[in-house]
Amino acid sequence: MGEVLAVILAGGAGERLSVLSSIRSKPAVPFGGKFRLIDFSLSNCVNSGIDDVLVLTQFNPRSLIDHIGTGRPWDLDRMRGGGIKILQPFMSRDHSGWYLGTADAVRYNLHEIDQDGADLVVVLAGDHVYKMDYRPMIEAHRRTGAAATVAVMTVPLAEASRMGICALDEQGRIVDWEEKPAVPRSNLASMGVYVFTRAALHDWLDEAHADFGRHVIPAMLAGGAPVFGHRFEGYWRDVGTIEAYWAANLDLVGLVPPLDLFDRSWLIHTRSEERSPAKLGPDALARYSLISHGCIINGMVHNSVLSPGVRVYEGAIVRDSVILLDTEIGPGAVVDTAIIDKFVHVGAGAVVGAGEERHTPNVDEPDHLSSGITLVGERARIPAGAWIGRNCLIGPRVEEADFPGPVVSSGRSIRRPDALADRTEGANDRPGAAAQRPEGAAGPPPSGT
Repeated sequence: MGEVLAVILAGGAGERLSVLSSIRSKPAVPFGGKFRLIDFSLSNCVNSGIDDVLVLTQFNPRSLIDHIGTGRPWDLDRMRGGGIKILQPFMSRDHSGWYLGTADAVRYNLHEIDQDGADLVVVLAGDHVYKMDYRPMIEAHRRTGAAATVAVMTVPLAEASRMGICALDEQGRIVDWEEKPAVPRSNLASMGVYVFTRAALHDWLDEAHADFGRHVIPAMLAGGAPVFGHRFEGYWRDVGTIEAYWAANLDLVGLVPPLDLFDRSWLIHTRSEERSPAKLGPDALARYSLISHGCIINGMVHNSVLSPGVRVYEGAIVRDSVILLDTEIGPGAVVDTAIIDKFVHVGAGAVVGAGEERHTPNVDEPDHLSSGITLVGERARIPAGAWIGRNCLIGPRVEEADFPGPVVSSGRSIRRPDALADRTEGANDRPGAAAQRPEGAAGPPPSGT
């Protein structure tokens, strides 16, 4: 792509993802079985011929930094002619060290951008799920002489209030812009994908402009700068809520999924552990699901996504759920419409996502858990025989002794009474760290035979 630099904003706390992003940054949240959210932006860059990438981190960066490493899975471990750099916030005489927004993060790294020397800068979010070739957008940006070009697409009107909404003239120039309007005037939304000239970043990034959508783009439009929209018609999801994250994962399991992860012409690259192939036992049944390597299935899995190392024991049922790495679903247990984080142990005969009451919001996080999905945090242990309803929140590292009784009614939460739940992801992480024989299971963990 010549003189093009990509800057990936990867410092988001992602509070609306609740406990999924309490111990890791949002771009580091696992997705689609074996991937992390940032894999999509990184893969789009290298597939588009952009091999010069800056990743700006801030919130809980440990697991994200471990995941990216030297950039080798994306062919970005280069000593010359591009490669990847991971930059963290820093203190200076005129800055506290913490970024105040997306544009502020870029502004305080303009020295790195200048040293790179690229004439164009592609600014990307590190937490969106999509496949996009950036080359046509970059070519259009050069052709129009724009100071900035914004990728836009039509979205359901019900989702438009969460995004920047714009209008284009016949030449594709942006003539109207509203950031997250309460009553959107249209459903043409910004994807959070920008191309800027380096000069425009210097002209429009200042202390008053903390965010691109809220401050920079409106200021450029008011100042008469040429800002154009570039229409995108493929699959794109901002998985900023529990419901959106769950739905985007389950988008992958259909007969003809809207996002094709098997397309050899546009691979999504990731750092992948060496594990054995997935194994299905004699009584296993898996339908419309993604089963990652290292999984052992002796129960039933339907319409679900299983990350590496998940074990589903005899008689267990996993339905309409997302199960992250090395979690165990014990004998006879049922998991229905749930998201279960890493290293969780679901005891024998337990039910996670029980009953038909899906409309009682969670008492602690009503804005995050209100659509019937039950959420279980990393390393939690669900007691054998427990009955956990809908929209429940089981916090990280919850133990059996933290449950006041066998029934957790819909909309209720169970959390650790101490600070152990707030550890950063990566501490003591290892495959099988949570693996213990479930209650009622005789002998060693199942071999799948």
